[in-house]
Amino acid sequence: MTTFLILAALVILIALGLPVAVSLGLTAVGFYVLLGEFRILAMLPQRMFSATTGFTLLAIPFFILAGTLMNTGGITERIFRFANACVGHLRGGLGQVNVLASLFFSGMSGAAVADAAGLGQVELKAMADKGYDPDFSAAITAASSTIGPVFPPSIPFVLYASITGVSVERLFLAGVVPGVLMAVALMGAVWIVAYRHQMPRADHIDWLEIWQSFRGAILSLLTPIIIIGGIFGGVFTPTEAGVAASAYAMFLSMVIYKEIALRDLPAIFWSTLQHTIRVMFVIAAAGFFGWLLVHQRVPDALVKSLVSLSDNPAAIMAIVVAILLVLGMFLEGIAVIVLTVPLFAPVMQGIGVDPLQFGVIMIMCSMLGLLTPPVGMVLFAVASIADMPVSRLARALVPYLVGLALVLMLVVSVPAVSTWLPQVVAGR
Repeated sequence: MTTFLILAALVILIALGLPVAVSLGLTAVGFYVLLGEFRILAMLPQRMFSATTGFTLLAIPFFILAGTLMNTGGITERIFRFANACVGHLRGGLGQVNVLASLFFSGMSGAAVADAAGLGQVELKAMADKGYDPDFSAAITAASSTIGPVFPPSIPFVLYASITGVSVERLFLAGVVPGVLMAVALMGAVWIVAYRHQMPRADHIDWLEIWQSFRGAILSLLTPIIIIGGIFGGVFTPTEAGVAASAYAMFLSMVIYKEIALRDLPAIFWSTLQHTIRVMFVIAAAGFFGWLLVHQRVPDALVKSLVSLSDNPAAIMAIVVAILLVLGMFLEGIAVIVLTVPLFAPVMQGIGVDPLQFGVIMIMCSMLGLLTPPVGMVLFAVASIADMPVSRLARALVPYLVGLALVLMLVVSVPAVSTWLPQVVAGR
């Protein structure tokens, strides 16, 4: 009953339109007041502060900064040109480019909204100039941006690691194969849609353009190699990798490409600060809310309830995935992670699911939520950029959601998809 009341109160506050962070905090405060635990309430500032001071979480603002610098420093345009040279000749042309460019960009920013807002503008303009259908252009731009948080580096993986204590390095490796499979599934969906509508394709591969665009983008494409190589080479930690990515992006943008001047930095830093504050506020409030859950033994009650429904691990996994997908329709990805990981991680551990596999499943479910109404952040961001109704974009997204859902089902049913590479590279 306590579990039901806590979750019901949270849902009601969110339904009333309060921000997720405020809803989390008010729910926790309200229950401690009802319980008469005023001594615990006095520790509210400390709990909220301690929830945001993990060393791992320092990676978040730096990866956000790296993404902002890449969007404003000419890096995204060079990535898009190289992707266009590589796959622009396939059926669907710029739709395929859209997916490949997002895969390249995801290895640098780790954020879906950064991809949609930055690289997405470049992609939408290029597709509009070539006469592509606006629905097709906006839908694949939104869908492809969800690759970023799955393919390393990944801001949600950093957050998941800070909550569970799982190795960030191994989580990054766990996201490689699923991220590539997401790109393959989306490119397949683009080919099917393009074939049905007889979209144009280039007659041949322009090898000269591939070489020239590669030369222009090579320094940008080195970013994920520097990040991942530096982590596993012992040069820096995952947190320090965010600093390295930001420093490298700033060097490219200001010294090599000369797209950013000193006078542009205050606006870039301010944008990064605003985004970071929004994320950290949710994490801080979730820290106190999570303390309430532990205090009231909600995770234990949830584990018993799910196990009582079925003793089949596959059935329990299906129930958890369904809950995550439904929550993703109403909450932003960060909120889903901080709210549900403390609840479901013990459940997954109890049925023998690898934390790496569950981490990938969790992030993929939250990414699907970014594309679904009523609160999908990427859905609204791309609809705003493309100047079209959200409902229209949601309908156009259906083929790509099917492709992403198939990859999610594969990750759920075949653990090796997410656990094989960490075992090969980092051992058990």
